Amino acid sequence: MEAPPDNDVLWARSLHFTHRDGSPALQGVSLGVREGEILAVSGPRGSGKTALLRCLSGLTPAQRGEVWFNSVPVHTMGPMPRERLRRDRFGWIDPAPVLVPELNAWENAALPLMLRGTGRRRARTAAVEWLERLDIGDRTRCRPHELTQSERQRVCVARALAPAPSVLFADEPTAPLHRADRAHVLRTLTTAARSHGITVVLATHDPDTAALADRTVTLLDGRRVNTVHLPPMADSEGRTACSLSV
Repeated sequence: MEAPPDNDVLWARSLHFTHRDGSPALQGVSLGVREGEILAVSGPRGSGKTALLRCLSGLTPAQRGEVWFNSVPVHTMGPMPRERLRRDRFGWIDPAPVLVPELNAWENAALPLMLRGTGRRRARTAAVEWLERLDIGDRTRCRPHELTQSERQRVCVARALAPAPSVLFADEPTAPLHRADRAHVLRTLTTAARSHGITVVLATHDPDTAALADRTVTLLDGRRVNTVHLPPMADSEGRTACSLSV
């Protein structure tokens, strides 16, 4: 078993994963992510972006292949060590906001810190700091049902950033946001990552979002590709053109 390069905080080789219905999600994907890098995983819907993030984070073990974090083999870990790794070193943002309904905004944002054993006061300070950066500092005591969808998603972003993870996995993190909100949240996310040395793996099908990353890896039908050929599109005069995204 060959160890990964020393300068890669995440490294994966020949990942294969198949959905329960038998459809392939990943077909031999390999990649490396450098420490402090913001890597965008792009591609159309159904290309395998979410499956790749879940396998890299240990949330869903790949059926074949290797995943390494800081030269430690994640693919050989049992369920409990993988859970501790995700709790202590990784952050995760889903496309849709999922919060604990009984907790207010700052308690939801502070939850990962408190699960690590951080004191309530210190956890609250860190959570409120991120909620303020995301322009919802005045909503810290509101329960999820009192927040808009945009505000709930910002709480999820704060929850992922507050523990200062080594790696943040963001699966279409601004999908439920309006354009203006999306730009602000992405700016906060990327600025935080660079200032705190957080490695980010960002799944997106939006070219503007991918443009904020240091590097982009493109998937199509579960494989890495260099160029995605989009379906032909007719222009205003009825002529057919083909759009390419590299």
